[in-house]
Amino acid sequence: MAHCGAPTITRGHVPGGIRPATRVIAFHTMAISKITVRGARQHNLKNITVEIPRNTLTVITGLSGSGKSSLAFDTIYAEGQRRYVETLSAYARQFLDQMERPDVDSIDGLSPAISIEQKTTSRSPRSTVGTITEIYDYLRLLYSSIGLPHCPQCGRAISRQSVEQIVARVLELKPEDRVMLMAPIVRGRKGEFKKEMEKLAQHGFTRARIDGELRNIADEEIKLDKRKNHTIEVVIDRLLVKPGIEKRLAASVELAMKLGSGLVQVAVVGGDEHLFSSRLACPECGISVPQLEPRSFSFNSVYGACPECHGLGNKYDFDPAKIITDWSKPLLDGGLGPGSASGNLIRMVEIAAAANDIDLKLPFEQLPEKQQNLLLYGATNGNGRSGFKGVLAYLKQNLDESTSEGYRDWLLAYMSPTECPVCHGKRLRPESLAVKVNGMSIADFTALPVSRSVDAVKDIKLNEREDRIAGRVLREIGERLGFLNHVGLGYISLSRSAATLSGGEGQRIRLATQIGSKLRGVLYVLDEPSIGLHHRDNERLITALEELRDLGNTVLVVEHDEETIRRANYVVDLGPGAGRHGGELVAHGTPSDIEAAPESLTGQYISGRRAIGIRHERRAVTDKGIAILGARENNLKNVDVSFPLGVMTVVTGVSGSGKSTLVNDILYRALAQKLYRSREEAGQHKSISGTENIDKVIRIDQSPIGRTPRSNPATYTGVFSNIRDLYAMLPESRERGYKAGRFSFNVAGGRCEACQGEGQRRIEMNFLPDVYVQCEVCNGRRYNHETLAVKYKGHSIADLLELPVADALAVLEAIPQVKQRLQTLVDVGLGYIHLGQSAVTLSGGEAQRIKLARELSKRQTGKTLYLLDEPTTGLHFEDVNKLLDVLHRLTDLGNTIIIIEHNMDVIRNADWIIDLGPEGGEDGGKIVAQGTPEAVSKVKKSYTGQALAQSLKNSVVRALPAKVAAEIALPRPTRESRSDG
Repeated sequence: MAHCGAPTITRGHVPGGIRPATRVIAFHTMAISKITVRGARQHNLKNITVEIPRNTLTVITGLSGSGKSSLAFDTIYAEGQRRYVETLSAYARQFLDQMERPDVDSIDGLSPAISIEQKTTSRSPRSTVGTITEIYDYLRLLYSSIGLPHCPQCGRAISRQSVEQIVARVLELKPEDRVMLMAPIVRGRKGEFKKEMEKLAQHGFTRARIDGELRNIADEEIKLDKRKNHTIEVVIDRLLVKPGIEKRLAASVELAMKLGSGLVQVAVVGGDEHLFSSRLACPECGISVPQLEPRSFSFNSVYGACPECHGLGNKYDFDPAKIITDWSKPLLDGGLGPGSASGNLIRMVEIAAAANDIDLKLPFEQLPEKQQNLLLYGATNGNGRSGFKGVLAYLKQNLDESTSEGYRDWLLAYMSPTECPVCHGKRLRPESLAVKVNGMSIADFTALPVSRSVDAVKDIKLNEREDRIAGRVLREIGERLGFLNHVGLGYISLSRSAATLSGGEGQRIRLATQIGSKLRGVLYVLDEPSIGLHHRDNERLITALEELRDLGNTVLVVEHDEETIRRANYVVDLGPGAGRHGGELVAHGTPSDIEAAPESLTGQYISGRRAIGIRHERRAVTDKGIAILGARENNLKNVDVSFPLGVMTVVTGVSGSGKSTLVNDILYRALAQKLYRSREEAGQHKSISGTENIDKVIRIDQSPIGRTPRSNPATYTGVFSNIRDLYAMLPESRERGYKAGRFSFNVAGGRCEACQGEGQRRIEMNFLPDVYVQCEVCNGRRYNHETLAVKYKGHSIADLLELPVADALAVLEAIPQVKQRLQTLVDVGLGYIHLGQSAVTLSGGEAQRIKLARELSKRQTGKTLYLLDEPTTGLHFEDVNKLLDVLHRLTDLGNTIIIIEHNMDVIRNADWIIDLGPEGGEDGGKIVAQGTPEAVSKVKKSYTGQALAQSLKNSVVRALPAKVAAEIALPRPTRESRSDG
């Protein structure tokens, strides 16, 4: 195998200019002009061999499940990363995520690899755009070095406090107050500090407050954990406030300031504490703040975070709308989300239900509101005959008492945020928020859209002294903001939570960071960076990818976007089908080679030989709808909008125009409050009407269907319960007395106890990757020998879970309930996934389609509102075609579907379009156009309308005979026309 050599990476300038670095790249390019993969068998890849030219923009495409990610990420990137990690020391390797050797014969010509995936953006509520791009770190340095402190109370500039002022403030305390003067010598730092305490004892100091506890440093041996942060305040004097103590007090304050680097802590015994500084204090209010440091502006540090919300910007509480994951199911049979993880909670619910005559077999939505409240909130005001405090109170107690970070993070998924009443979402202490540069606090700056932040940096004028201190920092901030703006993210703000970013936005943020780093000779692997990007902004993204390539890198992109495929230097098309029907190299070459390849499904679509059609007649839009008046959350400009019922509506607009705010933050949350009593506050709006016309609102997003490997499509769709019942009714099971529980791998009895039903065991290998070995008892089958002996049509339950959904459908077609649910999975294009496939291995698009299939298989009332956010993520043209059939079927049943989408094929098939814009961020938030696709396509000021007009025209031409279509000779949009929108 070829080794990835360090000389291929050149960064910045070298002596004599950039030419030597260029020669290095040219040498490697001449020596190794391509990446050669031989015998790739990872996952469903069928021993394929492919050559990818280096220093090109190469697109890997194909149907969902055809093996694109297996080739790009699990084979090529994994091998590049593994080779790099193997060059590190054993000590360093134990701190890194290790990658297993992919199942491939050899890979030659491989460069050091960097992956930019959809899942790499942090989901932590503490992460923001500013922190993940590191721009916020530079801002903290800027504000701590040249920021001008102001009083958080009166707004005046803060000045230094003298000894006389501090003495006067102490004497203003109540007479006979006992005070203790202390000098902070250590504030929140790690270490043992033995020498410091020995020195204090030698100078005659006997007491110190260490981590809030008074200790005798003269006689007591004090041992501190060097890995933890500590605060040490030495006691200088203890006084009674009364006349005549002025001289002693002044001398003690001077000594405290000398030891505490200008700080003195005054603690009133049994009362408040005051921190005084000889450096920073308000002359009017007397409020003083400590010396500014970068951590003063960190919401992850106790010295910068808001004390009320601890830097989150929100207060989190358990939300009934999230705890009850499915209102159509009984509480203890799929209705209660966190119930599966707590047998104690289930027992308490059963006791409370028995004591209050509550039928737990009924779907939760059919219970009277009084009984629902009793289960959720407990018995209040004598309501109820048990001491049960309610599901919410139980979970809150568990959260407070738990020491497991994993468990606390898991519970966070069932909570909703409300804005912190102290910092109002700004995350920082009042003292930190009062520090200003050019009249703006750090929170004001990060709240600006990136496009305006670029101008705000230019407006900051530094004097000679400030330029020497912070000039380089300011230039670095400006450059990084410019790169974000360059990849089409000018509408987002640095304060935006990373958890709210789409997969495409997260990738473009990392892409901007990589362009700024100017690395050369690197292999970049990206996963659908065009997600969430409007047709108008595609040009910016493709230009950014080409810039990365032109630096001397190989850019490998897994993508379905037609324009990106056409602009690629090389295309690899996998297929021909999905799952076990995929994994083969269908076609490879230039985009024109792919178009001409008769066996390539991708080529058929981009050449026009195959196309996604439009329904002949659109559904009629009536006056019945849900109307929102005065929507003004985020950048929405007091918008009045009506969503028609019984049709498929698509909400469009450029990125940042307000689509998610309108649909998710206002419409969904307002309906969830009315229908499910959700605690999540709806975005600002005057009123919402027409809600009486629907009985359910269901948001089908791309969040995982489960957070543990035990969750799988069979359990999520409810098919597994029917399958277990089926196996329990078989003659072998009746003879042995097996019940349905025998066939669950989560319950003792039928499962393999050696691996607890996991099928594999993890062995930690320290500095090597953790090794997962097949359970030697059950051989990965999860069940014990007796359970596996029960078979249906020759398949044990383990065999059945290993089957792809399409094959399982053929085996179980005699069972109507199972057949219907499995058929819907096939209909949405998921026939290739395994019935028992771990939920953590499913992509966001696959998870969303599983949710869609589950909803489609339910009994329809015809009054359900479905909200989908970019359901075409990760879908090939053919998959989009199947998805549209499912969406039309769901709408034909009388339901209403509202989709946020950029895909032109979906937009063309809508009955109604609501287009927001005209731009993103502050220049968006208005309704630019609304109506049928034909009507919107005629609105010249709408970017969606412009793209739609061309798309509708193309679809008409593609439907014509080839000879007629050739006569029309549609010109393809030029690069200039694309950039003009």
